[in-house]
Amino acid sequence: MKIAWGITGAGHFLRESVDLLKDLKQKNNHLKVTTFLSRAGEEVVRMYGLEDELKTISNGEYLEELFPESGQGASVPKAGRFLLHKYDFLIVTPATSNSVAKIAHGIADTLVTNAVAQAVKGSVPVYIVPVDIAGTIESQMPYFIDREICMKCEFCPPQEQCKKNAITDQVQLLECSGCGECVKLCSYGAIQGGMAKIKVRDVDSGNVQILNKLEGITVIDKPQSFPDSIL
Repeated sequence: MKIAWGITGAGHFLRESVDLLKDLKQKNNHLKVTTFLSRAGEEVVRMYGLEDELKTISNGEYLEELFPESGQGASVPKAGRFLLHKYDFLIVTPATSNSVAKIAHGIADTLVTNAVAQAVKGSVPVYIVPVDIAGTIESQMPYFIDREICMKCEFCPPQEQCKKNAITDQVQLLECSGCGECVKLCSYGAIQGGMAKIKVRDVDSGNVQILNKLEGITVIDKPQSFPDSIL
């Protein structure tokens, strides 16, 4: 089986999506997974410290590559593989509300949304896990510094020892690799992750409804809900 996997810039469902693909790889030695990362997806994967795990899923062999959008050019030629029927289906998980809106309204200006467009044109089934379906969601956030706990130490071990120089008076997420070492180094517990409650906007849930009616696309409510029949 050959799967294409699209990752957009959402932290919600990201860990669960990685775990799903890792589990599938462990269960099926013949499974090949090509990973397509949007630009925002590249950043979020790094923030959450998942780059190395992605490389165990897509190891770089043919049809097991990891394609970041930043290296693909404006024409994203690798998306043409869907017209050549190189993949059995495309999974997009997690899918941000921005990506869902673009797909719902026919816009294909990122690596992942282009992959979806080419997959539908090539009659390759597409399964999408939106992060904003309805109601309120709880999402795991990247590392941050709690200003109410931080003692503003003159010598700050997390700042001094961060290999990415990502610690100032806050965690610079675009530099952070998500390794978590800073959490261990802060004696006061000021650096932490956390859960955030996020209200889904009406416009976002409306776009999910549009998406669910499009030809060739199936909406899945969470990574764990992928049916065994396709995996």
